[in-house]
Amino acid sequence: MPSQPITMRKIREVIRLRFECKLSLDAIARALSLSKGVVAKYVKAVEQQDASWEALAGLDDGALSLALLSRTAPAATRASQFTPADYAWVHQELKRKGVTLQLLWEEYQAQCTGRAWGYTSFCVHYRAWLASLKRSMRQIHRAGEKLFVDYAGHTLPITDAQTGEIRQAQLFVAVLGASNYTFALATAGQTSTDWINAHVQALTYLGGVPAMIVPDNARALIADPDRYEPRTGRAYAEFAAHYGCAVLPARPAHPRDKAKVEVGVQIAERWILARLRNQRFFNLQEANQAIAALLVELNARPFKKLPGSRITAFEALDRPALKALPAQPFELAHWKKARVSIDYHIEVERHYYSVPHQLVGRDVDVRITASTIECLYEGKRVASHINARREHAMRTHASRHTTLTEHMPKSHQAHREWTPGRLLAWGQSVGASTHEVVRHLLESKPHPEMGYRACLGLMRLGRTFGRGRLEAACARAVVVRAKTYKSVRNILQSGLDRVAASAEPAQAELRLSSHENVRGAKYYH
Repeated sequence: MPSQPITMRKIREVIRLRFECKLSLDAIARALSLSKGVVAKYVKAVEQQDASWEALAGLDDGALSLALLSRTAPAATRASQFTPADYAWVHQELKRKGVTLQLLWEEYQAQCTGRAWGYTSFCVHYRAWLASLKRSMRQIHRAGEKLFVDYAGHTLPITDAQTGEIRQAQLFVAVLGASNYTFALATAGQTSTDWINAHVQALTYLGGVPAMIVPDNARALIADPDRYEPRTGRAYAEFAAHYGCAVLPARPAHPRDKAKVEVGVQIAERWILARLRNQRFFNLQEANQAIAALLVELNARPFKKLPGSRITAFEALDRPALKALPAQPFELAHWKKARVSIDYHIEVERHYYSVPHQLVGRDVDVRITASTIECLYEGKRVASHINARREHAMRTHASRHTTLTEHMPKSHQAHREWTPGRLLAWGQSVGASTHEVVRHLLESKPHPEMGYRACLGLMRLGRTFGRGRLEAACARAVVVRAKTYKSVRNILQSGLDRVAASAEPAQAELRLSSHENVRGAKYYH
């Protein structure tokens, strides 16, 4: 009866016991119930391979069988009969969009001057070479596909030049998947503003936009860090939409999803923070200048097992695959809810901005940037204003208003067409007394606009009673020191504008008799 073939599980155990546990051939044979000759056969087959036993142990059963069992000649002899492939070049080329092992094998065969490996053997040898690299480098990243971002665990001290207070700056790190091209930036903290501004700086540094950005599940960026359907914050979503890229947060508690940046953070801590540990910085600008200089050296540093450096790999792989930057960099916005008041204005940082008067009493979303104030109702923009600086409002010690005419009711628009100068000019055209009453109405209010309606009332009286009677009524109002709209109206309605007024009407009309209890005007002077 023919003997049963040895299983791949036993072959793997032979390799492990020999090369990891350092057992003798006799001990392995007794432990696995194999003959010493069979054990020696497989040990010799491993020793004759180009790859290490750890690399061979990482192959699947099919690849391992092909490497150890399919050939009768010694491995070294067999290998010498074939032209070796440049697997470092294969590894880099696979990062290009659309490039496959089949295509690279065909190119290898076309360029091979001697005997070329078959496709299966080509793949086996590549996987064996790949297994010899660090585990974190086994994943294939396409050129221009992913940018991994995170903050380092260690911080950079910043000293206040005036107080001597030391604050800890955070180190933001971004790494491109294909080339390992690295960017770093010191920020004041890890707020949403810090995160997004660092993203903008990183994309500017790269000179393009990747297809995806892979962040951690930071609360400043991810509103709902769900394992299957994570939801980004509103500001972060606007950032991604502005640059036309996707956000793919790493799964919670899965650091391997962003292994590139984890390694990048470690390198940044050792290459940047460790080298700056004895330097003293007084602001973030100084720190980032020092970081920028070290980044140049880091990205130019040659790879250990791959040809070139981060910068050469970036120029060859990632840069051609990145999308162009938009014409304008992203402007960070903050959002708030606001209710439209009865005067069709909303309040933002002690300043009041108008919205269409039809929205009085409604809630609107307010988008606040450094340059603009935008109001949205049911997702539609209904108003946009230039941002009035908060400092300006505080210097004036008064609330300020920004009002657009198109937001006002038609009755208010007619009112808005008038200015103090225009109203004074109209009063002067009627007469000196009318001009005096108009001036008083404008100057007696906290704001000239508050006297506009009364002035418009005077104009209506002029159309009703005539300009001559209006001037006479205003003259009487000046004499009796009752320079208001209601006084002028009452004078006209009662016909007193046709009666001459004395300089002291009160005394003339009352005709008070002398009495010891009546003190008279001179008493108060």
